[in-house]
Amino acid sequence: MTRHYNFCAGPAALPEAVLVRARDELLDYRGRGLSVMEMSHRSPEYVAIAEQAERDLRELLAIPDNYRVLFTQGGATLQFAAVPYNLLGLGGQANFLHTGIWGKKAIAEARHLFGDAPVAASSEAGGHAAVPRQSDIALTEDAAYLHYTANETIGGLEFDYIPEAVRPDGRQIPLVCDMSSSILSGPLDVSRFGVIYAGAQKNIGPAGLVVVIVREDLLDRARADMPSLLGYRALAEAGSMVNTPATYSWYLAGLVFQWLKDDIGGLAAMDAINNRKAEKLYAAIDGSELYSNPIARRNRSRMNIPFVLADDRLDKPFLEGAEAAGLLNLKGHRSVGGMRASLYNAVPEAAVDALIEFMGDFERRKG
Repeated sequence: MTRHYNFCAGPAALPEAVLVRARDELLDYRGRGLSVMEMSHRSPEYVAIAEQAERDLRELLAIPDNYRVLFTQGGATLQFAAVPYNLLGLGGQANFLHTGIWGKKAIAEARHLFGDAPVAASSEAGGHAAVPRQSDIALTEDAAYLHYTANETIGGLEFDYIPEAVRPDGRQIPLVCDMSSSILSGPLDVSRFGVIYAGAQKNIGPAGLVVVIVREDLLDRARADMPSLLGYRALAEAGSMVNTPATYSWYLAGLVFQWLKDDIGGLAAMDAINNRKAEKLYAAIDGSELYSNPIARRNRSRMNIPFVLADDRLDKPFLEGAEAAGLLNLKGHRSVGGMRASLYNAVPEAAVDALIEFMGDFERRKG
């Protein structure tokens, strides 16, 4: 068996050490005679798996004690509805920063459900090439919280700062962040946020799971018409087991957390690796006459690096050659075209080196 280098934006690469361990435990988990995916989520064995995963995540992110960690379902997209349902029960409006496709989808869902979702700042006029500055953000008088997407997976646009969420009257309101494609890529000050949510299929584990980190004082602001399964309070009190959770995805997420702790050495070490990977690839793009990246340098994503070829007629042979070289899933999102290399935590530095070598060789032959 040959494993190739996977640059997919999601479902994304998983650490090989995690896959090996999951394979070894697949048929018989620690002598129990059954697989984790066959276990009752109420069994002592599975409860231990779930609790260990939460402890490890709390340690990695240094999550304060006054935050609850939820392992739920529906992906990050379901949180576009869950967040306003949980936070708008005391009135006011959700305010948004619009920096790309995923931010736009969150705005559209809020408007679909509640009629309005004011945009406090947007990068749309500039083609989403740079995020708005803090001074550009203008919240409404009745803003209940501010939502933003830390890293736009499709456009490759990443915030270089954590926004301040302050209304015109000077009141600090909760900051809500979709961190699906950047969580666990480096250290994070969780205390700056009211709610953080992240789909698992980038840096956490396989698809089918979403992690929500919510400050306890926000658990009782839900709207009365909220669907019960979306409720943060109910999920927190039930240990994320209001219904049967995505047990195998949760188990694999726990293995990823252990890999980050034990094999990588924590998020500071992961941060350094991710910086090296991104710097190498951007240097190759910037030093080329064939490849280019449209994002302002201060907002270039470390996790998702889009690039285009000077002649788009070369796109097809580039992708065919990359595939033949074992460099998979480099085609850009259909909405933007070009190429995209997603360098999530589990993508090894050797993969980036191999991609850069291929890009150089392709330019020499075709550029």
